[in-house]
Amino acid sequence: MQNSKFKIDLKLRCYKFSLTIITLADTLPSKRSSWIIIDQLIRAATSIGANLTEARSSSSRLEFKRFYEISLKSANETKYWLGLLRDTGLADKKVIDDLLQEAMELSNMLAAGVMKLKQKLFNF
Repeated sequence: MQNSKFKIDLKLRCYKFSLTIITLADTLPSKRSSWIIIDQLIRAATSIGANLTEARSSSSRLEFKRFYEISLKSANETKYWLGLLRDTGLADKKVIDDLLQEAMELSNMLAAGVMKLKQKLFNF
């Protein structure tokens, strides 16, 4: 039961995180640099939850693990784009720091999940 609750919480947090990133996009200045960064940020941030959702349709444990790895990579990429937004001054530092904290927590949760999946796959 605990594992199921963890998965629901993770998916819900990813979904809410995506919504927050999309909302942030509408607050950024209308400059070419912010368009490029926010486009990449939205793609990376929404990919986290999208790949977790896709994992539910996996045909094997290995494929399931692969979707979790893609989600982890997307979370790490999201941190990169958020850092650029913060360091260029295109967005409020406090807002970005809060989003970076959530991205870090999601990344840590995903990394723990990937490690657990690897152990289950390779330790029969």
